[in-house]
Formats: sequence, structure tokens, C-alpha cells
Amino acid sequence: MKIIKNHLMKEYSNMKIGGITKNYFIVENKDEIKNILDNYRNIFIIGNGTNTLIRDGELETNFVSLKKLNKIKKIEDNIIEVESGVDFSDLISYVEKEDFTGLENLAGIPGTVGGLIYMNGGAYGNEIFDYILEVEVLDENRNIRRIKKENIDFSYRNTEIQEKKWVILSASFKFEKGFKKDIVVEIQKKRDTRHPLELPNLGSSFKNPKDNFAAKLIIKSGVQGYRIGDAQISEKHPNFIVNLGNASYEDIINLISHVKKEVLSKTGVSLEEEIVIIDK
Repeated sequence: MKIIKNHLMKEYSNMKIGGITKNYFIVENKDEIKNILDNYRNIFIIGNGTNTLIRDGELETNFVSLKKLNKIKKIEDNIIEVESGVDFSDLISYVEKEDFTGLENLAGIPGTVGGLIYMNGGAYGNEIFDYILEVEVLDENRNIRRIKKENIDFSYRNTEIQEKKWVILSASFKFEKGFKKDIVVEIQKKRDTRHPLELPNLGSSFKNPKDNFAAKLIIKSGVQGYRIGDAQISEKHPNFIVNLGNASYEDIINLISHVKKEVLSKTGVSLEEEIVIIDK
């Protein structure tokens, strides 16, 4: 295990915002995670920081990186076990090589496998839990457990794992054969065209309400393009907040608050953040 003291977290958030943490841990095995949880408080497991907004200044939160837990192994012909620190783009490359189909609609989502499982990430009608068999977690009692998918509560952008603050260690997936490269190419073109990938951002800022779309509600409320400091509701995609250069944590928080207020006032719908906010 590597411990980096007084570490600037700005570079670990895709929004390029974040203060100084007393401890940044890079773990290499599961027992090290147990040791950290037993000896430190205010722990946050950080993946690629692609949906994580981190407060400026001195932070009470201690950050743990699982990026060294990055192995993929085949269990059976169409079942694989994937550690939580695997970059999702590497998993897409693996399933393409093995000719497994299922994850094509999720191609291009930034982040780690553990991060996507934590929030049941998805896109274009598919979610990562669609192909999971079981998840290996370190639970609140410091026990390592393998839990079958049917015994985990999950829904749109939400899982029991979040609520119980379990640490995801790995997951097993089952696929059919027939990787569809054309879908991946088409989706990547859509992302490149429609998403403001040229600027620091955290992906979709708000969850889609039931039977509605956050982007449409933001447009209807007249706040697309609205700016506070260097934080702006993207002109390219209204459900993205972008950092135009020197946005602060407060800029982003104030912009989120303004959008929620305007959408509620104009449409009667309460938006809920999809991003993770570290506020201490």
C-alpha cells in the first residue's frame, strides 16, 4: 500500500476541482482496505473521479484508490470476473476481444467498473446490472461477501451498495457471443458530437426523472447556457455542467442549486443530482 500525504485532489476529479486531503491511499489487496477502514474515518473510495465533485480547501475526507485492483479473468466460457479498479474502457476492449455482447450501449462511459456498479451506471436503455451475476463486497462488518444480483436491491442510478456504504471488490458477468462493433462506433460518434468532452465535466449532472429527461426540463426552464463564475450549463448538452477554466466548488454548487430551483419553479419537477459530491 502506498500513502500520499497532503495530496491535491484537483487532478482526481474530471471537473479539475478539489482541495487537499491528508491521506490518499493506493491499495494493492483487499486486506489493506480492511486496515484503512479500521484505522481511519471519513473514507471515500475514488475511481477515475469522472462523476465526483470535490470541495476546495483542506479536506477531512481520506481517499482510497483501488486502481491496482485491475484484473479480469475468465471463469467459464462466457463468465468473467472483473476487479473494481478496472477502467471501463479496458473492459469494453476485453469483451470485444472475446466477442461478448451486452455492454456496447455503455461504451464510452468514463470511470471504473466499481464506480459504474456502485451507481448502476448505464446509457441508451442498458445498465451495468443487466449483465452482472454477483458482486463481491467488503460489507459494513468488514466481511468479504459475494452477493448474487437477485439479492441486491438496485434501481435506476441507485444500489443498496451506496446506501450501506459497502466497498465493491469485484463482480462476475455473464455474456452471450456476438460483439457489435458498429453500435460502439455509432455511440462514440454520438458522444463526441453531443457531449462537451473538450471541457472538464462530470458527465450527466442530474438523474432523469421518471418518464422524463433532465436535459429537456433544463431547456424548458431556460437555464441552458446559464453561468456562475466559470461554471456553466453546457450549450452542447444541458445535462452537463462544464468548467470553463477556473470554476470553484462553490460555483458548481451554486449553479446546481439555481438549476434545481428554476426547473422546479417552471416545470414542477424536482431534479436530483447524479454526480457524487464530497463536501468536507
